[in-house]
Amino acid sequence: MRGTSTYKGVKRSFTAVAGSLAGLLLLAACSDSDSDKPDVEVAVDDETCKRNEDAGTITYISGYGYSASAGQMDVFIADELGYFDELCLDVDINAAGADGQQLVSSGQAQFTALGTASDVLLAATNSENLTAVATYGDSSPISIFANEKIQDLTDLHGGSLGYFINLSPIAMATLSEAGADLDQIEEIKMTNYDPTVVTRGQVDAIVGYTSNQPETLKAMDEPFSEFVPSDYGIQGTYNIMEVNSQFLNENREVVEDFMRADLKALQYCLENGDECLEIMDDLAQKAQQGDAFPKEQNERTWKVESQWVDETHPGVQTEEMWEEEYEIVEKYGDVDQLPALSEVMDVDLVADLFDGDELIWPGDDQ
Repeated sequence: MRGTSTYKGVKRSFTAVAGSLAGLLLLAACSDSDSDKPDVEVAVDDETCKRNEDAGTITYISGYGYSASAGQMDVFIADELGYFDELCLDVDINAAGADGQQLVSSGQAQFTALGTASDVLLAATNSENLTAVATYGDSSPISIFANEKIQDLTDLHGGSLGYFINLSPIAMATLSEAGADLDQIEEIKMTNYDPTVVTRGQVDAIVGYTSNQPETLKAMDEPFSEFVPSDYGIQGTYNIMEVNSQFLNENREVVEDFMRADLKALQYCLENGDECLEIMDDLAQKAQQGDAFPKEQNERTWKVESQWVDETHPGVQTEEMWEEEYEIVEKYGDVDQLPALSEVMDVDLVADLFDGDELIWPGDDQ
């Protein structure tokens, strides 16, 4: 029964990087709230300041607008709190969230964030010039949320399973470990992000994000079932920061300072979540995106996702963190050949920013 059914006529695809002229034009959608930023003192010496200034404008593409997710909110907060300015970095933020990988790969932007290592690996089969420099956690954000009548994933046999961008390899591995046969489940490409289509029975289940649709249903007090990879002994990854590889090779110390400011902001938000959420809400409202990223949703998102971040060494990544997901993508990703992990990730850059458990910041006593 497995097929490629469509919802409003959109075909399923594993390709994470899409060519789009409209996406290229969205570079104009950069944040500009300098008037609200505090006055800061430069924290670096003149030589470092000039080096960072000479790198020019660094453009970050937010993968999902003004979402309160690690690898996203922290970039906005680093900008708003003046951390980039302290390091003489000129950073523009594109919150439109379109074609981030294509823009970074082509050199029209320098940084973007993706949801999982699976997304990075799948995209790497179609795009070069991208290097993952940070992984923010080792918990998969994937959730299969279902109508309450679904008590086991095998109950989906003869039913329907929705997905948004793709039926991710880690979701497929979860279904397999649960004993579900995808050939007996109708796959439906979703264009409606309303999670109540599940509780109303329009589809039996959807592959979504633990911190998003399920939390919305909980807030609505809607009954539903939920299945996550860890229930079946599957380890995943949470949010990846990628950089243009050529920019990294030519400006490694600049990339280090960008990540230094980002991680300082992330640590700040782990300790001052309410303040960071207020800032994000203010930015979303000013960009007329408040309805798309309501504060209450961001509060639910951060409540869940902040628990996934390694508070001691946030962003530090190892090949071991990615190995299980790499094998899952090899098995379920419908790709001919994956690049070696060493070709798509830099495991030293963020690790070198820490002295023991302390993030190194210019002028601080370690």
